[in-house]
Amino acid sequence: MSETVASPQFSGSSGATDAQGHALNPSEIAIGVVIGRTSEFFDFFVFAIASVLVFPARVFPFVDPVTGVLYSFAIFALAFIARPFGTWLFMTIDRLYGKATKLTIALFLLGTSTVLVAFLPDYQDVGALAIWLLALLRIGQGVALGGTWDGLASLLAMNAPENQRGWWAMIPQLGAPFGLIVAAGLFAFFHGFLPAEEFYAWGWQFPFFVAFAINVVALFARLRIVATPEYVHQFERREIQATRVRKTFRRYGRFIIVGAFAPLASFAMFHMVTVFPLSWVDLFTDESVTWFLIIEAVGAVIGAIAIVASGFLADKYGRRNLLGICALLIAVFSGFAPSLLSQGAAGELIYMVFGFMLLGVSFGQCSGVVASNFPRHYRYTGSALVSDLAWLFGAGFAPFIALYLSYHLGLVAAGLYLLSGAICTMLALRYNDMLEYRE
Repeated sequence: MSETVASPQFSGSSGATDAQGHALNPSEIAIGVVIGRTSEFFDFFVFAIASVLVFPARVFPFVDPVTGVLYSFAIFALAFIARPFGTWLFMTIDRLYGKATKLTIALFLLGTSTVLVAFLPDYQDVGALAIWLLALLRIGQGVALGGTWDGLASLLAMNAPENQRGWWAMIPQLGAPFGLIVAAGLFAFFHGFLPAEEFYAWGWQFPFFVAFAINVVALFARLRIVATPEYVHQFERREIQATRVRKTFRRYGRFIIVGAFAPLASFAMFHMVTVFPLSWVDLFTDESVTWFLIIEAVGAVIGAIAIVASGFLADKYGRRNLLGICALLIAVFSGFAPSLLSQGAAGELIYMVFGFMLLGVSFGQCSGVVASNFPRHYRYTGSALVSDLAWLFGAGFAPFIALYLSYHLGLVAAGLYLLSGAICTMLALRYNDMLEYRE
């Protein structure tokens, strides 16, 4: 079932007015979306980097370094498990009290859960309680992330001109590289300029403090959009409203599952060039972690440029065609690229540059590739569920699995894991085409 989207009500960045005189400014929506996504991904990357550099020593000092990172990655995955439950909870709040209330509660929960990690006691001080507290705060982040789905990306996509949908689809994805640039830059600064004792004593805490401040900024940036009358009207007119999760899944479960597997290659690739290589470099090489964090920040800049390029490519060749080609290229990448991480600084640099280029083009168009399958009334909740499950299946356990396989079987095994994601994407895209044809 492919939805016919209503004629766009805006073009460019000047804004427009609908038939009832309600102004709609796409640039304003885009800014709100990017700020919101940047804050979410910043929280995400701060915890991810700390899972490699901080938590193994502070929370899991009773095991060897590799096992400590694996334990940290297991806790890291809890947020992805909790996120669908957060979506269910906050969709209920959305229906009862509105998007502004939902966003306020969700972002304060996200910011509080993140900043409290900075006050986490050491295992040596409180024992296993430190592990339980870390797990609880990570679950809090996951539940909160389920509530940050504000509908702005859907509003942007549903109003996009027919020949510019790829361009507007890539805008929300820019939050990922922007969040990584800030997170990696902060950790690189404190890890590089502070003595090890001071970094582990207080330096690692600073990025978590910044996360709360960024969330507050993101909250006001989004509230000034979703709570204003003209956008409330647009959400209602476009039927971008919360529906019951159970009812949505019962009626359109096949679209949700296909949508979750369609971007699997992109999401698996996401962690294969961000979280996993940092753990490999820290554990198994003599390279400077600070230097590698700088490489990640530079790679994120390349990824952002590639995301922008994906908008042009998708509009010219089609979003699904682009995703299929990217999945094929990721499959090729998985066959040789992971071994570059064991080839010194030059190999790491080549891996990261080409990895971020490929990730950017793929990730830039992976969001909502099958969203048009949902009838308009169900698209808001359906897209949220697709996103939750895609992150859970494609990314939640990726750092743990990649590190575990590469530690026991070598980097080739990590490449096989990435290959499995590429295959899932190609199969899901093929099945989605057949599903649309039958519908």
